[in-house]
Amino acid sequence: MDLTPGAAVASQFHQACTEFNFKDRRKFHALTAVLEHTAQSLAQSDVVRTDAGADPRLWADLRKLWRDLTRMQLSFWDNDDSDDEDNEGSGSGHEDSLRAISTSLAKFTRNLVAGVPENQSRAYENEPDMRRLLHFYTSWSAMEDSESVATARLLTQALSNTVTANDALVARLWETYMNLPEDQVVLMFICTNGSRTEMQASRLLGSPDPRTLLTTLIFILNCIHGSKKRASTASNVSVYSRQLLAKTKVGVRICIGLLDNMVSLHEAEEGSDGAKAFDVGYAIFTQFIEGGMVPDLYKKFSIPNEIVTPHQTTLLKLVDSYLQSTQLNPTSIQVPEVLKTHETLGSFLTKRFFLLSDYAQQAIRRSLGMSPTTHNGGTNGHVTRPSSDSVSSAQSAESSSSSSSPGMTVFPQELDVMLPKVCEALVLITQCIVTIALEAEEQQTRLDEGFQTVVSFTNMKQYFIMKKSSDVGVVESLIELLRLLDAFLPRINFGKPVNRDGTPASTSQPGVGDSSGFSYLKRDLVRLLGVLSHGEKAVQDRTREAGGLPVVMNLCVIDERNPYLREHAIFTLHALLKDNPENQEFVNSIKPSQEWDEDGTLKTRVGATILR
Repeated sequence: MDLTPGAAVASQFHQACTEFNFKDRRKFHALTAVLEHTAQSLAQSDVVRTDAGADPRLWADLRKLWRDLTRMQLSFWDNDDSDDEDNEGSGSGHEDSLRAISTSLAKFTRNLVAGVPENQSRAYENEPDMRRLLHFYTSWSAMEDSESVATARLLTQALSNTVTANDALVARLWETYMNLPEDQVVLMFICTNGSRTEMQASRLLGSPDPRTLLTTLIFILNCIHGSKKRASTASNVSVYSRQLLAKTKVGVRICIGLLDNMVSLHEAEEGSDGAKAFDVGYAIFTQFIEGGMVPDLYKKFSIPNEIVTPHQTTLLKLVDSYLQSTQLNPTSIQVPEVLKTHETLGSFLTKRFFLLSDYAQQAIRRSLGMSPTTHNGGTNGHVTRPSSDSVSSAQSAESSSSSSSPGMTVFPQELDVMLPKVCEALVLITQCIVTIALEAEEQQTRLDEGFQTVVSFTNMKQYFIMKKSSDVGVVESLIELLRLLDAFLPRINFGKPVNRDGTPASTSQPGVGDSSGFSYLKRDLVRLLGVLSHGEKAVQDRTREAGGLPVVMNLCVIDERNPYLREHAIFTLHALLKDNPENQEFVNSIKPSQEWDEDGTLKTRVGATILR
């Protein structure tokens, strides 16, 4: 009687396992050959895999082979500490044989369980042995060997296929992994004493191989991403899996490893395994963002006495990228989901904005020798700045910007080394708020015109307009920050710094550290003001009352550190003046402070109004 292809696979596998003996080196090659051949047969179709899994002998043989292989591999490693040179070649050959069987058995298991829930459930009992072997092949020393890297990759694929699209198994595996001791978690990047030279374990997220990283990220994504075909059950499992990542110590360490990889893979060549790994990593963080996990993750990435950390900044970059990529069109069917995500981010973004804006204001005030109070006369004590975060300048502490002549360079008295990082984070948060506010305005316009694109809708633009911290609104906070930034940062015009009055800035001025963090901040802040004030008389009036009109007018200039600053400032000024007689009257009352002389130089105009 002829056997079906699946039954033939099971029969060949059983015969090979029956004849195999780990003590007989001659049997190793034969077993490896059978595993490779049957793995190819299993890859043909679900029917072959289902027929093979119907033979109960296959599962008993598979269980014994995984158990014995793990025991042999780990015991061989424990006993392989002899310095006898005569045994060196023999030990190496045995190690290669064991690695070959591990590779072929992982490939066989990977193909056997793919897309067949019954086979996945039967094979899951081997998960502890697969994990222990994976732990062995992801050690720091093993990751230095290309063949061990390939074995680790196939073991990861076998684990991934064992649980993919199987909610019950995903829940079991993920809860197990999130509660293991850190040194036993195969996903994590482990480093002892914080030094690369003293690393004891690389593990999967620390693999130098882009293909292994890609496989690992697919594995993680499969565990946290619920399929729409499985509806509520899949959704509950994926939500639970994501929550474990955000709330357990191991899960947070994995997220940090993911962020590190996103940074390193960002410049990967298009179409390469590294670029594909970046795309999968982005899909993982998309799950986090849409699942409302950003506030929890951001908090977990904090470090005592640090206002913002590199991992928090990377997370903000991913959130900003997500918001930019999900901007809607009028016919989009994703409107409710996207707007719901915007709502979940609103409170987080405003809290971060107030905190970072206040920190930046206080740091700049200290630098300019000004009293550490807000524009509204109060002090905000949200942040305690550690003494190590600042470097005192040699300038006299008694001098202040208020006593300086208008337009003259003010030398910093104190430099906060965290200020560039704070400003970099502020740029990202401001861009996120702008994107959400613009989408809210667009949706509101559609509703006003009778297009019922959403059932319920929270206007996030109005939320940002009304939100306050310590009686200070977003509008007032960004105006004060803009005022201080214009005094603190010289404009870059044609490659040279200039004062607010257009005169060249002193080149002997002490620097403000890494200026890259300040790029685009004034531009994006004035753009946010323009978005919030568009069609909103209350915001127009608040801007005038906060002294924001002169601030915006002063920004209608070229600044190479803030590309298109002038254009955004002009747009914002237009939005502030439109249908607002009070604002128009204020601007009309201001006379130009300078005029062109006959020789082509600027001179102060008599009766001018000096904007400060």
